[in-house]
Amino acid sequence: MNVIKKIGLIIDEVFEKFTLLSLVALILVVTTQVMTRKLFNFVFFWSEEITLLLLAWFAFMAIAIGFREYIHMGIDSFTNLFPKKFNQILDKIISASTFAFGLYLVIQGWDFTVLMLDSTLPATKLPSSITYAVMPVTGVMICVYSLLQFFNINTNRHKDIEEGM
Repeated sequence: MNVIKKIGLIIDEVFEKFTLLSLVALILVVTTQVMTRKLFNFVFFWSEEITLLLLAWFAFMAIAIGFREYIHMGIDSFTNLFPKKFNQILDKIISASTFAFGLYLVIQGWDFTVLMLDSTLPATKLPSSITYAVMPVTGVMICVYSLLQFFNINTNRHKDIEEGM
């Protein structure tokens, strides 16, 4: 069991680092794009495409991390009015719904990625499917996190994040 947990944590760490790397790359590309446009009246032909690609990847992967860290939207002030047993059942329903959403992303994201294999992005000539490949990846991570949460395994990796900042 410890081996499986270590492998899962390594995969999770790689996923999180890739998310942060895509954010840093996004910031660098956009900064370069703005600087070259304002200072030199020149824009790299690939900068807008890469910006959109990085934004899509970062946004989708951040969704999965949001589910992992329990920072998705919740209405605690309403659910706190109900008994603890009701909230436990509600948590199971939420985990099952989250799993269904992740499964939807896997299935539809895979179909869309395959559909876009034959087309290419105009500036970089990368396959258009690279933009959509993040959907099944995010879906798998959401499914894993929701399954762990369904069985009351805490997926929270960053204990110092406060709600309502």
